[in-house]
Amino acid sequence: MAGFDFLNPILNPLLNPLLTLVNDPNNPMFGAIIGVFIIATIVAFLITLANKLLVDQDRLQYLQKEMKVYQQDMMKAQKSGDPKAMKEVQKKQAKFMQIQKEMMFNSFKPMIVTFIPIILIFYWMAGNPLITQFYVQLPTFSYYLFLVPFFQWIASIFYPVGVVTPFATISWLGWYIMVSFAMSMVFRKFLGLKGGGM
Repeated sequence: MAGFDFLNPILNPLLNPLLTLVNDPNNPMFGAIIGVFIIATIVAFLITLANKLLVDQDRLQYLQKEMKVYQQDMMKAQKSGDPKAMKEVQKKQAKFMQIQKEMMFNSFKPMIVTFIPIILIFYWMAGNPLITQFYVQLPTFSYYLFLVPFFQWIASIFYPVGVVTPFATISWLGWYIMVSFAMSMVFRKFLGLKGGGM
């Protein structure tokens, strides 16, 4: 993380206070857990807001419907084995490719705006000892329901020297992802996003 030390003077005053908002003498990690919850919520809100402002939701919904119709036509033509039906579907392929291209461009617009700030915050979090040393205890049922052991196994392949946490727990990154995913769904519903984006 030494290459990103320049972030500390900028991000420490902004984000460190969030890690100490709540002080529980019985659980010194609790403040950091709440802090990461707040950071994940803010980031999820900013990504959702970028999607709302930069993507034409009505146009996106129209494109998704068009794509669905094309895919249904393609499946029908393939099942029927009718050469004429296949020819008709192939004629629409250029339009389908154009729709795919437009949808991809729409999904990239918010990412272009939010990518750099989010990566910088991630590097800051990964280098902050208050964050990297905590873990969150999950109920055993949730631990298996969310396939945590599977994701931890995948993570160990790519990051073999990861933080070892007790049974039925997740590290800061797992906690961040869970909060971010849940809050994104809430904000998407609240802001009336119809589809696409994160």
